[in-house]
Amino acid sequence: MFKDPILNKLHKKYGPHEFEDRSEKLYEELVESIIGQQLSNKAADTIYKRFLALFNNKFPTPEKLIKTDVEKLRSAGMSYSKAQYIKNIAHAFKNGELDVRELKKMSDEDIKKELIKIKGVGDWTAEMTLIFTLKREDVFSLGDAGLKRAIKNLYKIEDEKKILQLAETWKPKRSFACWYLWRSLEND
Repeated sequence: MFKDPILNKLHKKYGPHEFEDRSEKLYEELVESIIGQQLSNKAADTIYKRFLALFNNKFPTPEKLIKTDVEKLRSAGMSYSKAQYIKNIAHAFKNGELDVRELKKMSDEDIKKELIKIKGVGDWTAEMTLIFTLKREDVFSLGDAGLKRAIKNLYKIEDEKKILQLAETWKPKRSFACWYLWRSLEND
């Protein structure tokens, strides 16, 4: 699958992987991504469950989320800024600023530009959305701490310029390379 012997070894260990097209859930995925930013998986899951509980365990429509008081959102455990950021996402969907059908026609870079127009959505969130929601196969996230740790462990590289050079060799399957690198951290 890869020209890279380290990734081929990981591929043999973990088997093939396919990403699922979750583009119809883009709104929900972006909100969940913001809620989980810079948190451990456990903390993110806890806050996300509390968030859903605010809406009787049903994901709120953009309209409903917009009408929800920030303090109520904060009671789920998110910061003021995260509460505002998820409202920004709701506004973008309500106002038609994000149209899944149109996004799917765009290049990865253009999608990223559209997503980061929403205050609170940065490069990392846009890159994770490209990989895990929109099923884009050739995305690498230099800002992902897990990827940096895996590359340091497996390749002994820490310099960002050298990391980017290495990632270039994984084209056109960088998303798959990321997935295998993340898997390598499971026993870390």
